Amino acid sequence: MTPRTRIVEADLDRADHRDDVLALTAAYGADEMGTDAPLPDDVLGRLIEGLRAHPAKVLLLAYDPDGGEARAIGLATCFIGFSTFYARPLINIHDLSVLDGHRGKGIGRELLRAVEEKARALKCCKVTLEVHQNNRRAMTLYESYGFTHVGSETPLGGAVFYAKVL
Repeated sequence: MTPRTRIVEADLDRADHRDDVLALTAAYGADEMGTDAPLPDDVLGRLIEGLRAHPAKVLLLAYDPDGGEARAIGLATCFIGFSTFYARPLINIHDLSVLDGHRGKGIGRELLRAVEEKARALKCCKVTLEVHQNNRRAMTLYESYGFTHVGSETPLGGAVFYAKVL
């Protein structure tokens, strides 16, 4: 991480934050660890209003000034949930992305730190995330930051994440 990198919570009432969230989400979607294809225009067209309407969102932007002007280079899109087993809120990191030219500089770790700080401020019991099984680089980052596989924490075994796309 460069010393100039700063993390801020996105304010979707600000046009620059809306533009940054949209651009970074689009870049992540097109990345091989996203969907490996551009996100459809209708999805991008609904994204900001959908996020605005979602009451439990946490959006963190990473900025790195380049040539004197701040430029968004990373995004953590998170949602607050609730753990019935802990009777406390939790934060799920839905997307964590850093623009390709800025990877390997500690920005992902800074975003994780900011998510953890937010979770602690909200008195969350944990931070959760899912990762593609072939995204070894991300898994290495998450494990180095203290994330563990669900199965390693319970005597009942591992968990498998399922989804049904509607």
